[in-house]
Amino acid sequence: MPRISLILLLVLCATTASFAQSKKKQKKVQSSPQQPNSLTPYFPAEDYEPEKKGKTKKSKSRKVTHNAEDEHEARMKEVVKAHRKAEKEMLKPQYADFTYFGHKRKPKKHKPGKMKFCKECEIWH
Repeated sequence: MPRISLILLLVLCATTASFAQSKKKQKKVQSSPQQPNSLTPYFPAEDYEPEKKGKTKKSKSRKVTHNAEDEHEARMKEVVKAHRKAEKEMLKPQYADFTYFGHKRKPKKHKPGKMKFCKECEIWH
């Protein structure tokens, strides 16, 4: 009797172990993952091409509808105007005089006992 129960126990353990080691259903891996992972540490190169629609596609005319030289000249005039305005702004004492320390108005000079620490320029004045 003990031999039969021992054999039955061994057979039961063997079948359980074989089912435990069987292959489980694996999830399908997406062909183009959204983010890189250890399997694909780079973004796959995808070809982006327009769909072919056959004979219904109309060809575009290749005529120039604007004058590029005029637009370029207009942009250059705007750039020169902006440079002149910036140059004029830099002549203001706020930017030209070093005693302003980056303030809009010149800071007052106080007596040593009444000086305050300025958070803007981090200087006592």
